[in-house]
Amino acid sequence: MAYDFEGSLFEVCTCNAICPCWIGDDPDGGECNGLIAYQIDRGTIDGLNVSGHTFAAMAHIPGNVLKGNWRVAVYIDDGASQQQHDAILNAFTGKLGGPLADLSQLIGEVMSIEKMPMQISVDKGNGVLKVGTIIDAELKGLEGATGPTTLHDSVFSNIPGSPAYVAKSTKYNVNLPDKGFQIALSGKNAVHGHFRFQA
Repeated sequence: MAYDFEGSLFEVCTCNAICPCWIGDDPDGGECNGLIAYQIDRGTIDGLNVSGHTFAAMAHIPGNVLKGNWRVAVYIDDGASQQQHDAILNAFTGKLGGPLADLSQLIGEVMSIEKMPMQISVDKGNGVLKVGTIIDAELKGLEGATGPTTLHDSVFSNIPGSPAYVAKSTKYNVNLPDKGFQIALSGKNAVHGHFRFQA
């Protein structure tokens, strides 16, 4: 098995909640600038333990999410060894096949790959993600009449096979003008959930 790992998804974007991308519609305003992060709680890639590490991508989605052509800046936490860094990158860029290869086909350009200090937590509908001094985001889950609001079997998902918990950002600040991202928003779409990827 090339990889088997699981953990928590953290996503915020510039669309209103609920993000149209998840049901295959065009994003609000015609484009979406989204932050996607995967905190790996436990698991291995090519037999290497990658528990406790994080992969994040700041993505510009120029139109319908399913048409691809995303431009992304990739970040891996600076606590990962070089072996772990390379293994995580290989998995998430589709080189090892499986569901992550399907997701990676949507990427048209990787603008950069950097190691960064990261702080991430997702717990009971609340989440925090900081990437160096360039990204600072928080989310709070939405509650329905009987519990958290969830999406199941949506046309698009960053965590295929798992329910996505719908949230709103309480903070979404990005300072990356050299890559076209300058964001200071709140009250927009956010998603969290559990993932397990195997190939």
